[in-house]
Amino acid sequence: MRALFVCSRNRLRSPTAEQVFSSWPDVETDSAGLASDAEMPLETDQIEWADVLFVMERRHKVKLIKTFGRYLKGKRIVCLDIPDKYDYMDPELIALLQRKAGRFMNQ
Repeated sequence: MRALFVCSRNRLRSPTAEQVFSSWPDVETDSAGLASDAEMPLETDQIEWADVLFVMERRHKVKLIKTFGRYLKGKRIVCLDIPDKYDYMDPELIALLQRKAGRFMNQ
């Protein structure tokens, strides 16, 4: 499975998710941000590569569809509802990610 994690600036939540799930068997990961000042701005080739896209908030899903809608045909988009209040690799964030996204891995 190829999992793409998306948040706003690709500095805290999505890079944490990329790191956490990169060691899972049969899972490949990547991450990107939707903001113009993102560390790694989302690109269409990442969307095409991914089997499933995980967004951290509903507003990310809205922006993703608005900006990249034509590239999302047949793609599964999962909203994790994780607010922007965690540091990179925060243990609480890791636990949330494992609980909310982990159940979709290897499906």
